Amino acid sequence: MMPLRALLYRRPSEPQTIQVVFDQAIYPVRIRRHRQARRYTLRIHAASREVILTMPPRGSVREAKEFAQRHGGWIAARLRRLPEAAPFADGTVLPLRGVQHRIVHRSGVRGTVWQEAGADGEGLLCVAGEVPHIDRRVSDFLRREALRDLDAATKRAAERFGVSVKRISVRDQSSRWGSCSATGVLSYSWRLILAPPFVLNYLAVHEVAHLIEMNHSSRFWRLVQGVCADPARAKVWLDIHGTDLHRFGMPRAGQ
Repeated sequence: MMPLRALLYRRPSEPQTIQVVFDQAIYPVRIRRHRQARRYTLRIHAASREVILTMPPRGSVREAKEFAQRHGGWIAARLRRLPEAAPFADGTVLPLRGVQHRIVHRSGVRGTVWQEAGADGEGLLCVAGEVPHIDRRVSDFLRREALRDLDAATKRAAERFGVSVKRISVRDQSSRWGSCSATGVLSYSWRLILAPPFVLNYLAVHEVAHLIEMNHSSRFWRLVQGVCADPARAKVWLDIHGTDLHRFGMPRAGQ
């Protein structure tokens, strides 16, 4: 039987997204109810560029729309401050293992995606096939490369710690770079392949260490420091550049 509180606050026909119009632009806003919310609040999820409006349990969609519309200028300004989206398209420059590469479309050429060095030494990420396939082919390539590097780094860390890893996977995690389950399953963000190798290696050590210490205690950090040469350097890099990695592969506004 459904709890009384759930019945009181349930909105089966309530929209999940509303739209805010500001300066001739339309901004989708996801709405969510939270039982502890006392007022309407807005926030921008930097990694996904998603605008989220939290509303009280007894709030109304009409009031939520009015609140969001009143803050249209704030939404537009905050989104403009985020790094510009960089879709996987011909000419886009993206980091691969921390080294800048330019996507070059090679129509009429056999293959999928491969790396080359340009005449001036520039890193190139060449993509064969039709234009509509560029995004998916680059995305698949980066995920494969990420899985390969993370699998190798995880195995090295597991050997150093003397533990067994059941399985690893790569996903597009927006809130964390990696996770570890008590059953020995590790999950990483594929975007780590965009970072320098010392960052990817640190994350592998970090997650494997959780198989011994499922916390961030002083013992956990001693384990990490005993295997990773300079964890502080990797953490600082992620603090400074981590958010920027999420802009790659995202369509530009209006696309």
